[in-house]
Amino acid sequence: MSLNEQILNNHSEFLSTLRHRFLDETRVEALGKFVKLGFPTKKDEEYKYTNIKEIIEKDYNFFPKESHNITKEQLDELHFGEENFDWIVFVNGQLHKELSKISIENAEFLSFNYALNDENHKDVFDTYFNTIAAKDLAFTNLNQAYCKYGFFLKVPKNVVIEKPIHVFYLSQNQEENTFYNTRNLLIVEEGAKVEVIESHHNFDETYVFTNSVTEIFTSPNAKADWHKLQNDSDTSYLVDHTFAQQERDSLTTVNTFSFGGKIVRNNLDFIQNGSNINSFMNGITIIGKDQLVDHHTAVHHNQPNCESYQNYKGIFKDKSHGVFNGKIFVNKIAQKTNAYQQNNNVLLSEGATIDTKPQLEIFADDVKCSHGCTVGQLNEDALFYLRARGISKKEAQALLLFAFANDAMQNIDIEPLKEKISKLLTEKLEVNIEF
Repeated sequence: MSLNEQILNNHSEFLSTLRHRFLDETRVEALGKFVKLGFPTKKDEEYKYTNIKEIIEKDYNFFPKESHNITKEQLDELHFGEENFDWIVFVNGQLHKELSKISIENAEFLSFNYALNDENHKDVFDTYFNTIAAKDLAFTNLNQAYCKYGFFLKVPKNVVIEKPIHVFYLSQNQEENTFYNTRNLLIVEEGAKVEVIESHHNFDETYVFTNSVTEIFTSPNAKADWHKLQNDSDTSYLVDHTFAQQERDSLTTVNTFSFGGKIVRNNLDFIQNGSNINSFMNGITIIGKDQLVDHHTAVHHNQPNCESYQNYKGIFKDKSHGVFNGKIFVNKIAQKTNAYQQNNNVLLSEGATIDTKPQLEIFADDVKCSHGCTVGQLNEDALFYLRARGISKKEAQALLLFAFANDAMQNIDIEPLKEKISKLLTEKLEVNIEF
């Protein structure tokens, strides 16, 4: 049975499992839109270089088993110097407080499913939920039709959450391929600050397909940082859509570090709705074998005196495939815009490929916008210089590649996360160097 058929056939049963029903009408409407749109193919411009046929030809279980046997040792291996962090653990879609460490004060944190069941949050959902997620995309409509897992976090005015929050999505003990639709909603009110780390991990040999949608609302003078740490197994597929809306004088950062997963598609949209806004998007990708990672970004400069910064680095080995498509849109009233976009890539094997397309659409005349991309190999002179000083070829390559990727980590102010990224870089490069 095709995935399209499974999606249609399971929807009524899915709705019957929900205690809340106030979204039923919009869920059915979203399902209808999905059916009309269908899964994107390589004939669609946005998926020209990304073939998801492998994903949609598999059968999936839409109702994951809740039972698991995740051990403390397994969780400890996923942590990285997080003694001073909070962490939230979802296993097979369910929030497990006994595995989590939650000390968040003066903020509202709920699992998404619980928030949907709480009448006290209906007004919040009416105001924010699905208001900035694109309505014309197949995966966002599919997510709305089936969303149940994920979290809701509202940080009140002038509240600063000092500890980073690491959210783990774990899948284990599933005998069949499993389909998850995770939904996250982050609201950061005026003058508030928060940092979130998100990671997905499949512990089974069966496949997991995660269709994730996140909406981030950053109010005036607020700061929101979201770090995506993607280092999953080769039996994992991830399609992620993140939408971030900012108001005046706010700062929002989304960093995406992609080291694992069979097929990973990251879609990132920033909407600037005020002046003096700063938006940061950074990414590091290092993959091998026949993995694919695709980054699609868009920044909508709608008001004057705003800045955006995109810096994506890619390192590709074996027969891996990278895709980057970055877009900057500058409205005619968005004068004094300063937008920077850069995508640099290194191919370490003859079979590795990268398709990159930076784009600018500018309708204002008083702006400073730049974009560019590079694709190449390591500098042979620099490699020779290091090897002439007794450094092995692998270690010399690692040093050069670390320097190449390092500036994409410069705005990470969580030191343990920066150290974890450095460690993953050395692991993926198969060397043992302490940076």
